[in-house]
Amino acid sequence: MRDAYHEELDLISDGLVEMARLTGSAIGRATTALLDADLQLAENVISGDEKIDDLQRDLEDKAIALLARQQPVATDLRVVVTSLRMSADLERSGDLAQHLAKLARMRFPEAAIPGDLHRTILEMGQLAQRLMAQAAEVLITKDLDAARQLEQDDDRMDELHRTVFQHLLDDRWKHGVETAVDVTLVGRYYERFADHAVSVARRVVYLVTGEHADEVVTDPPGAP
Repeated sequence: MRDAYHEELDLISDGLVEMARLTGSAIGRATTALLDADLQLAENVISGDEKIDDLQRDLEDKAIALLARQQPVATDLRVVVTSLRMSADLERSGDLAQHLAKLARMRFPEAAIPGDLHRTILEMGQLAQRLMAQAAEVLITKDLDAARQLEQDDDRMDELHRTVFQHLLDDRWKHGVETAVDVTLVGRYYERFADHAVSVARRVVYLVTGEHADEVVTDPPGAP
């Protein structure tokens, strides 16, 4: 009976990892669709979000059933409750990738992003995908140092987000109001996607330690 119980906990963890991998793939493909005006790829991302939603519902059903049948306590209870919260972060990440793909579809056959911002948006997309891959790895390994590193790596996304606004506020902006609104939304979608990846990592810290990430005491640099 106990083995079956832990198998159910493992299935919940596996579902989270799968969600993270799917959302990471989605944000990468949505970025390509956005920059290349690839309608077919955009449609694939949009339709693929249903699988992420299905995984979240399945995970929630498993978690609620586990709470009802097993009444977990201590660490096991923390695993179940934290997993529910992480699944919400990951489901929202999938929605953000879908938003990008819908924007690519709406502006087709034109590219939604002007050429002078391609490099910045490409880096944002690549970074978002990398952060979610790191979050998936943290879910597997429960590596607290890697979880903290992910939060530091997110600083680059904030820098890129500021760069987008610098372009929009520049007197040389010549792409009009509609494109400015599109670019503003795109920057926000990537920034929020990265925040959700960080949130997953922070919840892993809580899952392992029982303390929130900003409460965990870390050794100073150079400590033995």
